[in-house]
Amino acid sequence: MTSELIFHYYPNLSEKQKQQFRQLEELYVHWNAQINVISRKDMEKLYLHHVLHSLAIAQVISFLPTEKILDLGTGGGFPGIPLAILFPETRFHLVDSIGKKIKVVKEVSKAIGLENLEASQARAEQIPDKFDFIVSRAVTQLKDFYPWVRAKFNKESKNVLPNGVLYLKGGDLDEELKASGLKHIIQVPIQDYFSEDFFETKYVIYFPEQ
Repeated sequence: MTSELIFHYYPNLSEKQKQQFRQLEELYVHWNAQINVISRKDMEKLYLHHVLHSLAIAQVISFLPTEKILDLGTGGGFPGIPLAILFPETRFHLVDSIGKKIKVVKEVSKAIGLENLEASQARAEQIPDKFDFIVSRAVTQLKDFYPWVRAKFNKESKNVLPNGVLYLKGGDLDEELKASGLKHIIQVPIQDYFSEDFFETKYVIYFPEQ
């Protein structure tokens, strides 16, 4: 699948954004050969499994120009890089504890000219900033994830949703959500927005700071 998959769902992108999305394939093929951040068999489905999956968050919320977003455990840059392309006036900070992965994030970001993204090799507790939203893709169980980010939120909410977490996760989540002890969780099926079979059991999980 090519970048046309992205343009199908996001027909109003600028030419610059389209070019940035197009460049991702060549860049990830290049860097993945040196530093394995995406499984080899997944590379041919980069736009479906990684780029479009990341953009599911944008179906739940539109980030505002003044907001700051933390992508914790970003790996090779997902969901942060696709979201930073889509929301060029929003600030993104991508964090991972593995330096090789952050090198790929920085190189890809620089190559496509993303000026609204910074990347750090760090753990959550080492990041001093506060953020409006924290995004992540199935890094760990939610009951373990939330304590890492509990103190990272700006107090004032500006968006339609209160400041909080947007988490990409798949499978039967009932037990995990119950075990998390979190309140006001919204579980949004990605198939509400994207028709591909890949999204059949995948969700955007949102919950506010608590």
